[in-house]
Amino acid sequence: MFFGTSKTGLRWAAAYGFAWAAAFPNVESASGAGPPTVVATTTVVADLVRQVGGDRVVVDCLMGPGIDPHSYKATPRDADRLSRGRLVVASGLHLEGKLSDLLGRLARRTPVTAVADSLPREQLLSVGNELYDPHVWFDARLWSRCVPAVVTALGTLDPDGRAGYEARAAEYVRRLEELDDRLRERIATIPERRRVLVTAHDAFRYFGRAYGVEVVGVQGTSTEAEAGLADINRLVDLIVARDVPAVFVETSVSDRNVAALREGAKARGRAVVLGGRLHSDSLGGPGSGAETLEEALASNVETIVAGLAGGR
Repeated sequence: MFFGTSKTGLRWAAAYGFAWAAAFPNVESASGAGPPTVVATTTVVADLVRQVGGDRVVVDCLMGPGIDPHSYKATPRDADRLSRGRLVVASGLHLEGKLSDLLGRLARRTPVTAVADSLPREQLLSVGNELYDPHVWFDARLWSRCVPAVVTALGTLDPDGRAGYEARAAEYVRRLEELDDRLRERIATIPERRRVLVTAHDAFRYFGRAYGVEVVGVQGTSTEAEAGLADINRLVDLIVARDVPAVFVETSVSDRNVAALREGAKARGRAVVLGGRLHSDSLGGPGSGAETLEEALASNVETIVAGLAGGR
């Protein structure tokens, strides 16, 4: 999907009440010698572009590891980086909330592709008001269906490289499908009654649907929605009633709400361990073992299995 002045793009901006309207610097997109620069909004999207683009593109990732895209506010330097790209690739489905106006302005003169917007709506999870959960990469097979959007965008930018993009894309889809099978096998080792994943925000619904895990987040699908005392108490009741052995924090979200859950459970006589830290809206940094989506998904599942499979 391309942003810009389309009705969908305007509804998106209006739905979230964005008034942020920074002007782009008057700089033409770079078109010199060498591989074209593709600007990706998030680490997950940057990984997708690298997998398909290989060494024919230079990927500039706007948000680094550990950054929450829901609340990210672009700086003038970010606007300059975006304007210098030959192509901008976003995740879409409103994940990059506060960037919507900026991307819309940019799309008037630079191609902007939102990969998750290419998915059929019947494959998405609704969050109401004609909006959809944007965290589609937690279902490896579903994320593989975003790959063609990148192939199309890169092939349009660089027609001579299309065959290479298609070959790398096919290999990446194959690996994601194999990863999907391995993740299912690992989750199956958790006793069914223990497959309850409590996290900081509701980012794992696609993961839960794909791999048979009940997912509960303290906050909603966007971290912009604040959790109240009633939300904490509701989850403490669930933890105690279901004898949930562990809760999990996320690398890009504050752990204060999860800490409150553990304190609430403790006050009810139920000790709940911290199962570990999951990669949610961001991949890991260098040396983290979660620098690609494949690594991050595998790491998350091992953390979840360790936290939920054993214990009392």
